[in-house]
Amino acid sequence: MRHPPRRIADPHCGLTLSTDPPSGYRRDVATTDSPLREASSPNLAQMRDDASINTLLADRVARPDRPVMYERKIAGSWQPVTGKQFAAEVAGVAKGLIARGISAGDRVAIMAHTRYEWTVLDFAIWAAAAVPVPIYETSSADQIQWILSDAEVRLAVVETDEHAARVAEIPTEGLALTGTLVIDDGALATLTAEGAGVDDAELARRQALPRLDDTATLIYTSGTTGRPKGVELTHRNFVYLALNGADGLGEVCSVPGARTLLFMPLAHVFARFIEVLVVTSGAVLGHTPNPADLLEDLRTFRPTFLLAVPRVFERVYNSAEQKAGHGLKLKIFRWSAKVSITYSRDLDTPSGPSLVRKVQYRLADRLVLHKLRAALGGQVTYAVSGGAPLGARLGHFYRGVGLQVLEGYGLTETTAPTAVNRPGHIKIGTVGPAFPGAALRIADDGEILVSGDHVFRGYHNNPEATAEAFTDGWFRTGDIGALDADGFLTITGRAKEIIVTAGGKNVAPALLEDRLRGHPIVSQCVVVGDNRPFIGALITLDPQMLPGWLHNHGLPEMSVSDATENPDVLSALRRAVHRANEAVSRAESIREFTVLDTDFTEENGYLTPSLKVKRSKVLADFADVIDELYTAAAQRRSAAGAGGPAAPSA
Repeated sequence: MRHPPRRIADPHCGLTLSTDPPSGYRRDVATTDSPLREASSPNLAQMRDDASINTLLADRVARPDRPVMYERKIAGSWQPVTGKQFAAEVAGVAKGLIARGISAGDRVAIMAHTRYEWTVLDFAIWAAAAVPVPIYETSSADQIQWILSDAEVRLAVVETDEHAARVAEIPTEGLALTGTLVIDDGALATLTAEGAGVDDAELARRQALPRLDDTATLIYTSGTTGRPKGVELTHRNFVYLALNGADGLGEVCSVPGARTLLFMPLAHVFARFIEVLVVTSGAVLGHTPNPADLLEDLRTFRPTFLLAVPRVFERVYNSAEQKAGHGLKLKIFRWSAKVSITYSRDLDTPSGPSLVRKVQYRLADRLVLHKLRAALGGQVTYAVSGGAPLGARLGHFYRGVGLQVLEGYGLTETTAPTAVNRPGHIKIGTVGPAFPGAALRIADDGEILVSGDHVFRGYHNNPEATAEAFTDGWFRTGDIGALDADGFLTITGRAKEIIVTAGGKNVAPALLEDRLRGHPIVSQCVVVGDNRPFIGALITLDPQMLPGWLHNHGLPEMSVSDATENPDVLSALRRAVHRANEAVSRAESIREFTVLDTDFTEENGYLTPSLKVKRSKVLADFADVIDELYTAAAQRRSAAGAGGPAAPSA
């Protein structure tokens, strides 16, 4: 009989729905015995031969009907920035890059929170015919060093002095880096001043250099070996997707008055896609660098559409429930939430909501639901969710509130979306049909394959990984899924071991697991966290190494079961976890772990003959333990009134 595991903490009315496919949508014929294997959506894009992200910006600046491109929050109020003003800023910074010796094709890194300056830098690097390389501001020194080295970055532009210090501590041997600029210290002004002597003609020449198949950006994504892989995305990828998105999602992002607030990290391909999409669609874009300001920024900016990961929608719901307090108010909130969900589900039935349900819904809206719309600014009608499964419950809840969440699916290698639910063409619980211009195929083993001009060219400096990623011209996503008779895609599993948290963060478990297994008394480690709020771990102890370790540390002999609860053993494991976390960003770090008294061996079926952990079996057999790990953490946070995982115990 197993001892209980030890848990340790470380650091709107009248809504309608249509499922008729859009004009031109193609799908194979599916039957009960023969499921749908391939589906596609028509290409809506007409690309010029000389098109690039630079031409998308020039086209937007020339539009007389959409003069304002951005709004910046200055001294507490949102100030408009016209396309001409933005283009002038971009030109100034681009000239500075040229003056600094940045040549066409050179890589320039950007490491900062999502802010207006990030977008200026992005377009300025493109204007100089160079290649921006985003780095998460939370990245460790090891991660930064790898990206700077592999991408051969010439110049790094970071947000703060602390970021600059992190770059400065990296050994320079083997790096092409010639300098680091700090945004908070006036990096953009410095570049603009340095570029004052560069001719307009030279800038125009540079802007005209990029062609569709030239590299637009290198985005590093987690790999199964722990080393991030540089995904080469081209100007064709972005132009193709932006043009198709502006048309296919026109009701969301191209209608007059469309505006969105960007708070997702611009180091993530999802936010980068939106950054380019709004240029083409004509929407106004705002930035929120600090998550603590999000609710206030939503209230004052008043977006009409949003993009977010499921964790954001979960937090909004949980925050609203918490604010309801106790007693009658809490009961009213929960009743209203239930009505919102059931009302939305009824919309999918042939008869629609009953008269009683409509009356209940109007009351729930008057009591609670309208307040949630107000908290989001009062104008939001659509949100695009990606990065992890949203779940049908939240999808129906928000549709009942009046916010239509369009769940989608994509990867860095597909320049973000490759499938998405669209207005008037929605099935909650799926990630929708193929994105305009994309094709989906289900392989014999269930793997999702993707084709289209939005698919990346390859992995930087990694031809072997590139070759493995394609089969007969189709990109292998590594994910398992199914297409229904209408061509809607459902993700049913994950072939890769990459963990995607509820916040949409991709985490490669191998690096953390390898580091933890380096501790003398750790036998095995399985990192968990798929669709969870943070990363956790299951740890087993080595029964052969434990006795000697105990003796060397002046501790009495004890069984493995007793060791799982011993304070000194747990303290040592906590320190080991802390050291392992030093190799990754905070979002990737292990926050809590559970010590099991059952080791993973070949004999009990948890290891293969080559001593690899059978991850799927561990996750299935220890599902209750994993659930308890997260449940206990949530209970501790609720009791403490904290907004994040419990602090590490002493």
